[in-house]
Amino acid sequence: MLTSIVRPMVKAQIKLLAQTQATKITLVKIIARWLGFLGVSAQVTHLDTVEGKIQVSLTVSQPEASDNQDWYRIIENIKSSKMPQEGLESEVFQIPAQQQNKYQRLLAYAIQINHQEGIVHWESIYPKLQLLGIEESVIGGIKTALKVPQDIERLVKNLDAEVAALALSQTACIALFDQHVNPEEYRVLQTLIKVMSQN
Repeated sequence: MLTSIVRPMVKAQIKLLAQTQATKITLVKIIARWLGFLGVSAQVTHLDTVEGKIQVSLTVSQPEASDNQDWYRIIENIKSSKMPQEGLESEVFQIPAQQQNKYQRLLAYAIQINHQEGIVHWESIYPKLQLLGIEESVIGGIKTALKVPQDIERLVKNLDAEVAALALSQTACIALFDQHVNPEEYRVLQTLIKVMSQN
């Protein structure tokens, strides 16, 4: 079950990387997620500590689920682009304003179906969302959206492919909070994969 979720997710992220000009920055953002994905071979080439943080260098081989043309386009984009002097946060994918509410509600729905008993303890969910790197403004929207039931079919209607890819990655992480993907979580992940493939 996990393979059928993860490999299309990696393939979608490869497609997005091939289409972005901020290839290095985008790759740095998602490489940590790749480590747990099936079909990706990553090798640590450097490990050190810098100012209380762990510094890791990786060599990543082409994911099995990716297209050769996309992969080599990414390689060429990396060769021809420079890392900005101001750091990695300068060029990241910004969710369009009209899609932000959908994204927040999608993540709220992922949390709701992860807690099938119907009780969501915000104090335990909040730090997990922070660990996923979700911005505080988005977390606030998720908290609000948790107060009402969500409908997946309405949420994915007119959903951008890029937003669906980001939601897919975060939804998979939320689904694995309890180390188990239940049938409803699997259905939502498959729905997001379908949205990406249609776009």
